[in-house]
Amino acid sequence: MQCCVCKEKPATVHLTQIVGEKMQKLDLCEACAKAKGINDPTSFAMADLMLGLGASQELDPSPGTAEIKCSRCGFSQADFKKSGRLGCPECYRTFAEGLAGLLKTMHKGTRHVGKAPESLRKSRETGDRLKLLQKKLNKAIEVEDFETAAVLRDEIKGLSNPAAAKAR
Repeated sequence: MQCCVCKEKPATVHLTQIVGEKMQKLDLCEACAKAKGINDPTSFAMADLMLGLGASQELDPSPGTAEIKCSRCGFSQADFKKSGRLGCPECYRTFAEGLAGLLKTMHKGTRHVGKAPESLRKSRETGDRLKLLQKKLNKAIEVEDFETAAVLRDEIKGLSNPAAAKAR
C-alpha cells in the first residue's frame, strides 16, 4: 500500500478515524507522517490531512475575531477542523470564503455537478451538440452560406438518427 500524500513510498502509518457511522482511513509513509507531526494521534486534526494539509489555516479565524457558526446547524470552524465534514448545505455558504481554496485543491471545481449514467451523459452531450449545430446552421443560412449549411444539415441528421447515418 502506497502513501496517500507522496504516492511514492510504502505506507507504514495507518490512521483510521470514525465519526458517527463514517470511517476515514489515511495511509502514510514514515517521512510524510513525521512531516505532518503525527507522533501522537491526539495532536493533529484528521481534516488537515484529508483536505490537503492546510484546512485549519484556511478556515481558522484571525486572532481576535469571533468564530463563525452556521446559522442553520450551529456547526463551527472548529467542528469542521475536527471532523473534516460540514454540518449542512448552509455551511457551504457560511464558510464559503475559506472553503473555495480547499475545494479547488480537492476537486475538479467548486460546483457539484453530480453523477449521471453513461447513457444519460451521452444523450445530454448529443443534445448540446445538436443545439450548437442548429445555431451554426441558422447562422449559415442567414449569411447565405449554403454549402456550409448543407454540411451542417447532414451532420444534424446523422446525430438525430444514428441508425440512418450508418446505413448510408
